[in-house]
This record gives sequence, structure tokens and C-alpha cells, in this order.
Amino acid sequence: MNGFVFAYEGFDPVEEGLREALTSTGNGSLCARGTAEWEDADRVHYPGTYAHGVYNRETTIIGGLPVLNEDLVNLPNWLVLKLRIEGEDAIRLSDVKLLSYRHELDIRGAVVIRELRFRDHSDRETMLRSRRFVSMADVHQGGIEWTLTPENWSGRVEVVSALDGRVTNSGVARYGQLEGRHLDPGGPRTFGSEVIALKVETRQSNLHISQAARTRVFDDRGPLAVDRGLYQMEDYIQQVLAFDVEEGNAVRVEKMVTFYTSHDRAISDTLVKAGTSALRCPDFGEAFERHVSAWDELWQLCDIRVPGNERVQLLLRLHICHILQVCCRNTVDRDAGVPARGLNGEAYRGHVFWDEMYVYPFLNFRLPEVTRELLLYRYHRLDEARAAARQAGFRGAMFPWQSGSDGTEETQRIHLNPLSGRWEPDLSHNQRHVNAAIFYNIWHYVQATHDVVFLREQGAEMMLEIARFWASIAHFNRDRERYEIHGVMGPDEFHEKYPGAPDGGLRNNAYTNVMVAWLCGVCREVLSLLPAARAEALREKLGVDDEELRIWDDMSRRMFVPFHDDGIISQFEGYGELRELDWAGYRTKYGNIQRLDRILRAEGDDPDRYRLAKQSDTVMLFFLFSYEDLRRLFGRLGYAYGADTARRNIAYYDQRTSHGSTLSLVTHAGALAALDPKTSWQRFLAALESDVGDVQGGTTKEGIHLGVMSGTLDLVQRGYAGAGIRDGVLCFEPRLADELDGLSFPMQFRGTPILVTFGGGRLTLDAHREGGNSPIKVAVHDEVRELRAGERCTFELRPEWRSERQAQE
Repeated sequence: MNGFVFAYEGFDPVEEGLREALTSTGNGSLCARGTAEWEDADRVHYPGTYAHGVYNRETTIIGGLPVLNEDLVNLPNWLVLKLRIEGEDAIRLSDVKLLSYRHELDIRGAVVIRELRFRDHSDRETMLRSRRFVSMADVHQGGIEWTLTPENWSGRVEVVSALDGRVTNSGVARYGQLEGRHLDPGGPRTFGSEVIALKVETRQSNLHISQAARTRVFDDRGPLAVDRGLYQMEDYIQQVLAFDVEEGNAVRVEKMVTFYTSHDRAISDTLVKAGTSALRCPDFGEAFERHVSAWDELWQLCDIRVPGNERVQLLLRLHICHILQVCCRNTVDRDAGVPARGLNGEAYRGHVFWDEMYVYPFLNFRLPEVTRELLLYRYHRLDEARAAARQAGFRGAMFPWQSGSDGTEETQRIHLNPLSGRWEPDLSHNQRHVNAAIFYNIWHYVQATHDVVFLREQGAEMMLEIARFWASIAHFNRDRERYEIHGVMGPDEFHEKYPGAPDGGLRNNAYTNVMVAWLCGVCREVLSLLPAARAEALREKLGVDDEELRIWDDMSRRMFVPFHDDGIISQFEGYGELRELDWAGYRTKYGNIQRLDRILRAEGDDPDRYRLAKQSDTVMLFFLFSYEDLRRLFGRLGYAYGADTARRNIAYYDQRTSHGSTLSLVTHAGALAALDPKTSWQRFLAALESDVGDVQGGTTKEGIHLGVMSGTLDLVQRGYAGAGIRDGVLCFEPRLADELDGLSFPMQFRGTPILVTFGGGRLTLDAHREGGNSPIKVAVHDEVRELRAGERCTFELRPEWRSERQAQE
């Protein structure tokens, strides 16, 4: 289907790792890289399968010191299907001449497809078509189908179907010195003549993982009789299916696989459950139809249509597909967070950072029940966050910068600089702003859904404990008559401390301080949304007295924000006193300078000495808040906020940002959407291409960047359609370019599904007939209307909001 096929023509071993990541297949619980079934892990190929919540910790001795790391575990390789012809070695791409080769992802159903013709060393020509999916309809199921056609020969073939538990975590080269073994064998087993099964156990976390596979062969008349051979080890099991093929006649091989872990419900033994489920599996065709039907339902809720720009349309849909592979209704009850690199690679060790802030705006308006479950990941780790705060000498809840299985801080204490080859200290655990992001995420979820039940039972408790943490880490400077926060890092990440300072952390990161002022001001509103009895009970449970509420209110009015150079918001106190970097010189010398921190340290220098940034830091404020929001927020703090404040600050930091994180492109595009739409659009296009183009030079093969993918969708929704919530009203402030004429997408606001359409100088909102019982309020700029289920609302767009072409018509 047009706009849903992401394809590569020809085989390129250099690009294969990237292609494997971008053509992964997943179902919100488990995800498998798009690796060819017949290839083993080597420098070109890397079969990897990952599931939410399957973590394991291992210790490595580096320089005589123990280094503990927790990783999202690479699960046993269930993909294995290999072809042998006339008893010869299994076919691999490196051993045959490819006559044609196509590798694609059918985005509509997250189906990875390969079509190839090859000639082997005996001049036999063979056509092979492979289709593979991880079922969106049955979270425990996946399937592989081969269609094999001998074009100029007849003979005997063998198909090897295996489950391989000998895998390690070895997909990130810079982690090569760290322990990558995470699985112990649990034993193989057969279930009848057709089903093989394998069980493994994580070495430290003691999770059982079991897989079972049923492999069958068919010709055009039905099931084909085959001879079966079995080989097994404690961590590997395979069947060999032998049969005859005839020139020009296609045969199909189906491998249906089931997956279970000890996290799953209603099981006694994961191996038995996997095996019996494999016996009951439907055939590939029936399972595939169910899978596609489940995806069709998701596309009705989540598609974004952009007529007239095929490349933008394709990549937006690719991004939607990847988000839903990680976060969809199958994620519910998985105790899952949002891993920054998805579920198709090992970068960042599968940890949960703050990237969820870029993911939730898309989910809030389409699959709010999924956002709710992902926020519960934080709630279930609230006690660990409280313990972390106490251990650090603070109150409330201090969530970690990197989170994994149990909510403890998983940030490495040292990391490898691949340019210098040296292990360097990692102080990024000081990025306490993740706590402000969690507060922000909860608040905006509640605004989009009006889910007061979640707020009452879980959300408010997290929010108050986060506010309490910030009040305890802050101190009051009597000379300034302001509250200050020391010893933290902002989102920038290049600046970990002051030049030459023995301890990590910075004073008064502006983004952090403004976020704290904002959230402290929201706390009273949070309590006001609760029933009086619940608000009183929660305050009593947490011990929140009137004095503490007074302090939070005072912080909302008197947080310190540093400035320099006549109105430039300082990224942190003292930023304006740092040296300027010779940006032109470094670009000439190195070309790609996205990771200036590694370049400078490899030179023996220190990024802490310079006015630079890896990614948006201060600019985050202009991305997250509107002009009116910031004007009120800074006014409440007693600081001037003029009409040109955003423009001047964005321009200042844009010149000093290397954009070493793909999130930075999204943030700058969003911040510029209302100020400079043309420049914003160029940043949007760059962000859209960042993963498929692997702009960071080899990182995407280690896992997609979920934040930038979802961020591009948020740019269309919030940046260009201008969708946002003000005082309970769904508002639109369109910034339409010619490229977005005809834009349409579904949303759900407070229980009412809506179809949003831009075209002909109008914005049309169609409320679904099965919407909520109460009307919702919608607005374009200051024109507010009520919209009920089954109704349509059309707004005429002012000329200044239209594209140039529309304005001329």
C-alpha cells in the first residue's frame, strides 16, 4: 500500500546493522531485529530479541575495580531458519551470488520481508521469499514464512529450524569489555514430533524465558511429508526437516514460535506453557490475518496523513510503527517503562531516561490507557525513589536518571570514550531534571484525559513527593532573596561540573529552576482537583502541612534564574564566563562535531571550559511552554519576558549547540515553529531523517531513538497544527506550510475521539458518534466552541495562519 512500504534494494553489508534496526518487528511486549533468519551474529548481522522488563545485572572488573551494569537482555534467537541443498553447507549471503535482493518493512503490519534470487557455487538458481511478524493480536506469538522456489534444479533440501540460547549482549562495540553473558541454560525439550522448545534463565535476576517452535512444510497440495532429525544441547535445540523439491515448484516453510517469561500471568512453567501453546498455534496464514487486523485497528487511532509529500508521509508512518512496536495496548500490565532506544538494540542498556517526555504527547491523544500504564512504571518504583532521596540527604522522591528493573540508579560511574579509548568518569546521574519531567508528564496526561482516578490513586502522590524533593534540594539565598539549586546537571550533558572543580554538578541550571518554579505553582491545583477527603488523606499520609505548601508557593515566585549578555538566560550560573569555542575551526578539522565532548577530551581538553551544548537545554523551555505560559511564569518570578526573549535565546544557543542528540533537532524545531516556521520545517525534516540516515554515524544500528521518532509526530501535532490544552479547552494555533495542506489525524480528548483535518484554509473537527457523554470545548486561537459526539466544527483560518499558496487563492 502506498505510503506504508519502507524498502531497500540490494544488499549492503555496511548498512545491514542499520537496516536490521529500522525493520524490526514488535508488538508492544517483545521486539525482534530485522535480521535475516539464515544469518548468525557477526560483524555484519546481529539477531536480537528483547522484551519489556527482562533485565539482568552483571559485574565486570575494569582497572581492578568492579563495575556493575544492568542490561536489557538479548533473548534466545528464535529466528533461525537455514537452507541446505543436497547436504551442502547452509546458504549464507556471503557464499552465493545475489541475482536480486529486496529487504522491506511493511509498515502497515510491521512485517519484515526479504525477496532474493541467488546462484550457488553449483550454478543452481533459487528464489526465496521470507515474511516475518511478531503478533500484535497474540502477544506470545510470532511467525516466519519462507516460500522457496528452485528455478533451474530439482533435488533434496534440508531446512534447519532452531532455538539458540547461546546468545550474548554484544551489539554495542563500546561495551565490548563489559560482561555480556546474561543467560544460563535451562534445558531443551520436544512436544511431539513437530515442536521444539528451549528454556533459559537470567543469571542474576532469575527470570525464566522459554520459547517453542513448530515448523511445517507445504506445497500447493497441502502439508508435505518430511523427514525430521533432532539435535540438542543444554542451550540449543534444532530440527532438520528434509524433503525433495522440483524445478519451478514452490514450497512453503512455516515456523510458528511462542514466547513466555516468568513475568507472564497464569503460568506454572514457562517451558510447558510455550510448548503447549506452540502445539495449539494456528497456521501462519490465520495468525497473520489476526495480526494485520490488530494493526489495522491501531492505524485507525494513530495514523497521520500528509498528502503531497511522500517522503514525510512514509517516515512519519515508519515512526508511528516503531513507537507502537514498543508502546501499545499489549504494553499494559507489563510493568514497562519507555526505553530510550526502543526494544531493538542494546544501546543505553535498555534503560528508561527522560525521553518519555517526547513520547507521551502522541500517546496521550491516541492511546491514553498506554500512557497511564507507562506512568505506573514510575509509581511502582516510588518507594525506591524515596529511598534514593533519603540516602542523598533529601526528602520526597528522587527518581534516577537511568532506570531499569527496580528503579535504582543505573547510570554508569564510568564510560568509554571511543575516540580516546579511555574510561572516563560519568557524572550524568546528576541530571535530576528527570524528576521535573515525570511531574510534567503526569500533569499533561491528566490534562488530556481528565483521569482524576489516576490522579487520586497514584499521580498526585508522585507529584507531591517530587515537589518535596525539589524543596529539599533547593536552598534560600538571603542575599538574593531567591531559592537556588546546586549540584545538578541540565539536559546539555556536555557540562558536568565547573572547570577544575573536584565535585560534579552546576549551580542554578536555568531549565531546572524554571521547571521547579512551574511545578511548585501547580501543586495547589493538583490538590484542588482531588475530592476534599482524598486531598486531606493524602496530605496526612505524606505529612504535607500548610507550611510546606507555603514554601512550595514561595518557590514558585522566587526561584533564581541566571542571565548574562543583556537578557540571555544563562544555561547555568557562570555560563557566560566560559570561553567561546572556535566552532569553524573544529568543523574544518573534524567534520562531524556532534560529540564535541569526546573530541575535546581526546585532545586533552575539557568541554566544561566552553560555551557549548550537546543538545537543547535552556531552549527546552521554549519547546515545552507557549509564549503566554512563559510570560506568566517569568512574570510570577519577577523577571522580564519580552516578545523577543524566545527568539534571542534560541538564536544564541543554536550557535553554540552541536546537536549531538537527535532530540535537539526536535526541540529546536518545536521552539521555532511559531517564530520561524521555515527554519523549523528544515529542522523537522532533519529530525525526520535522523534515524533512517543514521546521522550520528553508526548509533541507530544499536537501537532506534524513540524520542526523536515520537518527537517528529509531536511536531506535526503540537508544533504545526498547534494543538494544546488551555484551561480545559483543546486549542489549535495552526502554523501551516504548503507541505501540510490536507493534513489530517485522529485524536482523543477527554474521552471524545476527533478527526482533525486542515484544508482549503479551514480546520475541521469531526467528533466520533461514540464519543463521551459530555461536550468538549475546542478553540482556534480565541474562538471557543463546544463539540459533542457526532458533531462537526469548522473554523476559518486567518490569512496569517495559512500557507502562502492558500493565502493567494
